[in-house]
Formats: sequence, C-alpha cells, structure tokens
Amino acid sequence: MKKLLLLLPALLALSSRAEVPVAPGATIEKLCGGLKFTEGPAADSRGNVAFTDIPRNLILVWSVDGKLSTLRENSGGANGLWFDDRDRLLVCEEGNRRLTRSTPDGKVEVLADQFDGKKLNSPNDLWPDSKGGVYFTDPRYGKTDTMEMTVRGVYHVDADGKVRRVLDDLKNPNGIIGTPDGKVLYVGDNAGGVTYKYSIQPDGTLADRLEFAKGHADGFTLDEKGNLYLTHDGVDVVAPDGTSLGRIEVPEHPANVTFGGPANDELFITARTGLYRVRMAVKGAY
Repeated sequence: MKKLLLLLPALLALSSRAEVPVAPGATIEKLCGGLKFTEGPAADSRGNVAFTDIPRNLILVWSVDGKLSTLRENSGGANGLWFDDRDRLLVCEEGNRRLTRSTPDGKVEVLADQFDGKKLNSPNDLWPDSKGGVYFTDPRYGKTDTMEMTVRGVYHVDADGKVRRVLDDLKNPNGIIGTPDGKVLYVGDNAGGVTYKYSIQPDGTLADRLEFAKGHADGFTLDEKGNLYLTHDGVDVVAPDGTSLGRIEVPEHPANVTFGGPANDELFITARTGLYRVRMAVKGAY
C-alpha cells in the first residue's frame, strides 16, 4: 500500500470563544488514503495507532516513524479498538459478533459473544475501566434478520467474565468512552441523535443520565482537560460542562478519533477512505 502524505489547511469552524485546542500553526495531514471505510483508532503505549478498514477486514497500524502496516487480516469485521495497559488489543468484531482481546503475539481470547443465551448483535465500540472490566456498545446496522435480541444495548464485562447489560433504552448505541477517574461514561445514541453522560456507580451500573450533546456522533476521545471530541460532520469539541468549543473540519466525513504519537499530543482521525492527523496543544487523557 503506497504511503501518502498531504498537507492541507487547518480549517477550524470555531465557536465565538475559539477554544478548540489545536496547536498554533497546525495543519491537517492526510497520512494515507485509498482505503474503503476507516474506523476504530487506538494508540498503544508507544503512540503507534491501530485502526480498522472494515470492508477489507483489516486492522492496520500507523507507526510513530510514519509507516503503514497490517496488524491483522481476517479481523472479524473489526470496528472499535482499544489497547489496554499491557498493550493487549481489545477488538469489537462486528462481523463475528463478539468482543475479543489479543496479545502482541497474536493469541485471541473471546471476552463476550452472547448475553442471556443469545448472540450479540454486532459490538461496535468499547472502553475498559480501571477494574479490569470493559464497557461496550452493541447496536445493529444493515441486515437484522439474524438478530437474536430485540435490545440494542450497552454491556459491561467484568474481570471474571460476567456480562451484564447496563443500558437497554437507547435506539442504537455507538460511541463510548469513560473518564480516567472512572466516574463518568459517555455513550452516543446514533439513531437518537444524542450523546449521554452517565455517572458510573461503584458496582459498575450507570445512573444520572444527562443529555450532553446533540447530533449523530460516532466515535469519541478525551483530552487531558476532560474535553470530549465527537466525530460528526467534523470533529466537535465539547468541554466537560457541555460548552461547545468549536469544530475541527476534516476533508472527509470522520468516523472516529483518538490521541496518539510519541508525546500523545497528535489527534488521529479515521475518515472514510483515509487516516488524518492534526497536532494539538493538549495531550490525550489516556
């Protein structure tokens, strides 16, 4: 796959307060193109960013030294990704309808593939908590004839492997991320056009639902100041109190976003056929 690096103007449709924390003079860089549909970016401990090309059934990696390579073929229709604190890759395998964890040597462990005796719909995105558990969304897009459940829910897998449904009242939950202190969980209801904010309880259940942001947001990430980045027509940035800080415009419609790079201050954006990057004035929360 030919490497492509294009420098484009940094187009920022900012709010009147103009507080999107992009680094001074930053440009939007197209790191690679020619892909089918990119999703699920996640950074490992060194800042390398893995992401998925869903139609081609691939997990790819953009390395800190600027090289694109294939991490995994036959990915099971992988969508959302996350590296845990041991650099094991957590994967929402939409096609295989399961949540897995793989070690750097390629060993794959199934964390969840059913609930209450029924097959999951199609896990989409995930966030691991600090207790060894994982929250994940389970929507359904496209064909529904093989669905065994009527609920499109949000689930939690604890460290012992127990799977619980923690939300059952969303239309089609999609993006998800929690704060590093383990107190807040953000969940996007793509079909409902709302991103919700929840308080995480000591037992892992969710309470105090708040409508945090409007719009059909897809993937999320957080920076060190607690600002939430939501992919929509661009990348919308929202402060912890719900104040809009503005938008980062992207040449293609973005699907997901994460911080990465050696200093964790580069925002990577998966957008349809390409992977983009913009340097920020803040670091990622993780």
